[in-house]
Amino acid sequence: MDSSCLFCRIAAREIPADIVRESDGVVAFRDANPQAPTHLLLIPKEHVTSVAELGDHHGSVLADIMQAATQLARAEGIADGGWRLVTNVGPDAGQTVFHLHFHLLGGRPMGWPPG
Repeated sequence: MDSSCLFCRIAAREIPADIVRESDGVVAFRDANPQAPTHLLLIPKEHVTSVAELGDHHGSVLADIMQAATQLARAEGIADGGWRLVTNVGPDAGQTVFHLHFHLLGGRPMGWPPG
């Protein structure tokens, strides 16, 4: 855990969040500034800055995140209409919290490319 990291502190329950799912390695919570009717963030509990820093040993936590995303899409009622799962890597891509996180977005039509 990085005690200065917002998402590490959410995972440690030091900062309140609307947590919708938690496992040994993953936490999912509602985004405080939603960009779609459903906007969840899925994070590993381990502090990893971004996808660019993933190693071979992160395979199981990535699998957990993908499974959680699929299950949450069903639970949120967006599985049939479609949903987006995205992560940003670095400031030029829009990453503002430097803890690996995936945005699960759905509940409205989304264009491509994203704005």
